Amino acid sequence: MSVLLLTGPPGSGKTTALRRAAERLRGRRLGGFYTEEIRRRGERVGFRAVTFDGQTWDLARADRPGPPRVGRYGVDVAVMDTLAARLAPDARVDAWLIDEIGKMECLSRAFVTAMRVLLDGRAPVVATVARRGTGFIADVKRRKDAELWTISRATRDKLPDTIVEWVERARS
Repeated sequence: MSVLLLTGPPGSGKTTALRRAAERLRGRRLGGFYTEEIRRRGERVGFRAVTFDGQTWDLARADRPGPPRVGRYGVDVAVMDTLAARLAPDARVDAWLIDEIGKMECLSRAFVTAMRVLLDGRAPVVATVARRGTGFIADVKRRKDAELWTISRATRDKLPDTIVEWVERARS
């Protein structure tokens, strides 16, 4: 298996597990990105995409006009297009960590296209994926070369080490 998908309800720890696995894989060359909340006075007002080399972009904000909108957030599809350009297969990348394959990200055709190429590539891919969704989200979950792990409160603390073990096996 070369694709590991992590799913679970919002707040279950998918992003945290992926980020902690990335910290443990520090000696490896990682491609991809994670998302983090943008907060103002304790309230979530958006989401930021952060690459593993430290670049950041605001992906969605409550005060961003739409369309497109996902929930209360206006989505900047150009940000996803920019991230998609950075997801080109690269022999120097040991593993791809992607947070996430979700509704906001799939608004970008460039992202969906780039992910299809990565998923068919040689380097292992670990990606968080929306629990529900149609189109590309559903397609990814049906892949024969993908393992789908559902995160729960009981499993989330051990998950970063398990992800690292999975990546090491997939690389050998």
